[in-house]
Amino acid sequence: MIRILKNRQALSTVITTLIILVVSILLASVLTYFAVNVVSTRVQEESLHVSKQHIWVDADGSATEAAVMVTNNGGRDVVINKISVRGQASDWANVFYAVAADGDDLVTDLVYVTTPVAAAADLGLADTAHLAATSLILPSGSTMVIYINDPDSIGLNDIGLTVSIGLYSAQAVYYSETNIQATPVA
Repeated sequence: MIRILKNRQALSTVITTLIILVVSILLASVLTYFAVNVVSTRVQEESLHVSKQHIWVDADGSATEAAVMVTNNGGRDVVINKISVRGQASDWANVFYAVAADGDDLVTDLVYVTTPVAAAADLGLADTAHLAATSLILPSGSTMVIYINDPDSIGLNDIGLTVSIGLYSAQAVYYSETNIQATPVA
């Protein structure tokens, strides 16, 4: 027993083990703190909900218009850089939009506009249609209605087929599928 108390190497082994244990716990806690910090800053990511999508083709076979409603459910404003229908990018000169205001009826379905959509057209919201420039900005918590005149690669024989409408932002691509419809008879 006296020999154990005089042996200094046994005491240093215990202290060394404790130091290694404490250092590993500190490193693990720093790593956990870093991971939680990274995840918590990513909580406010963009999130778009695409709904009420339509593509209408008229009787002579030309694709007349596509329509879609987009709601930004995320914590950040979103910039829509490109819109594609059936994989073909839509020209911004054919894209019109209106942002919903408080009190707008967002429950009813989007309607076919008999003439090609133009600036100041009534899209069923308090706001009238605006021509898209190079991108669309959708603030957090807002809803936007987008109409596209003459989307590419859609014809009379495509009625009834399912095609995709894609909205491209900086961080994601939001796809939605819809069946191509014939224009409503007036």
